[in-house]
Amino acid sequence: MRTLTIISRIFVGLLFIFSGFIKANDTLGFSYKLVEYFEVFGTHFLVPVATPLAMFICIFEIALGFTLLIGARVKLTLWLLLLMMVFFTFLTFYSAYYNKVTSCGCFGDAIPLTPWQSFSKDVILMVFIIILFIGKDHITPLFGERFENALLVIILAGSFAFPIYTYNYLPVIDFRPYAIGKNIPEQTKGTPDELKFYYILKDKKTVEKKEFDKWPDKWEELYEYVDSRTEVTKKGIEPKIKDFSISNADGADYTQDVIENPDYNFLLVAYDLEAADKDVFGAVNDFATLCKQENIAFVVLTASTKETIEKFKQETNSSQLEFYNSDGTVLKTMIRSNPGLMLLKGGNVLDMWHYHSFPSFNDVKAMHFKK
Repeated sequence: MRTLTIISRIFVGLLFIFSGFIKANDTLGFSYKLVEYFEVFGTHFLVPVATPLAMFICIFEIALGFTLLIGARVKLTLWLLLLMMVFFTFLTFYSAYYNKVTSCGCFGDAIPLTPWQSFSKDVILMVFIIILFIGKDHITPLFGERFENALLVIILAGSFAFPIYTYNYLPVIDFRPYAIGKNIPEQTKGTPDELKFYYILKDKKTVEKKEFDKWPDKWEELYEYVDSRTEVTKKGIEPKIKDFSISNADGADYTQDVIENPDYNFLLVAYDLEAADKDVFGAVNDFATLCKQENIAFVVLTASTKETIEKFKQETNSSQLEFYNSDGTVLKTMIRSNPGLMLLKGGNVLDMWHYHSFPSFNDVKAMHFKK
């Protein structure tokens, strides 16, 4: 039992740390996933606290993982782990059974899990946690009380600092299909399933039904068509980027013009102009003006309505900016900032910036543009 308890302790502890770290790496993305759950359960009143709740869950998971590994506060840690897993097991089962949320967000974009995969993962974790309860006497502290308390303070401080940093800037490790170094047009491509066709025919003489994988010669003379079926022989690859489109106010499509522009071009992504940080638009306007002088494209992508765009232009003196429309979910995926700046060339994502670290044009020019 001792060996099984040690294995369970290491497995559960590391998994909780990994899970918390991955979500803390993309705090805003995790908050978007929580909003989906709030909408499913009709708890819309929790939407305003989605971000702080996302941070709390990340911190909680990381802290519990560490306390289990170092054997601190064993009884409290085990009960908190159990309660947390009971809650999330019910959540993932409900989501899977009723097909409410297609991806659980347990490991962010790093390891996408279907609802049923997530539920299975939670059931396995529950088994390991029950083992920990049974063998709790074998979970001993690794350090003395004084060093343990100091270590817990450091762990909590780091657990708090990391999600706050990624929220105010950008994910440290970017698993999204729009990450720096990715080519957007390539990410929109996929491969179809390879199919095998079968034909069920009835012999006109014997009335016997037969299945063929190709049409027999003179089949119309010998057979009567009954049915057909298809079999997937090789699963295709789904595109990593779906439903990506860019259009102007009149609905004209500009998707290829923007993402396949062979020259340097900037996308300012602001999925919701009403919620966007307006203070940065003084720097945005200056940046766009310098782009125009250098004949470099600078466009704003938003999911906001035409009326909202016009109002926003007046409020931020941004009448010179060129606005295009795109899907809000796609824009939130492109960059975890509202607004956020992306530099593209030939569809390749060269760099991106949160509005808290909005760059100067000269710095970008010196860093990226070839002389």
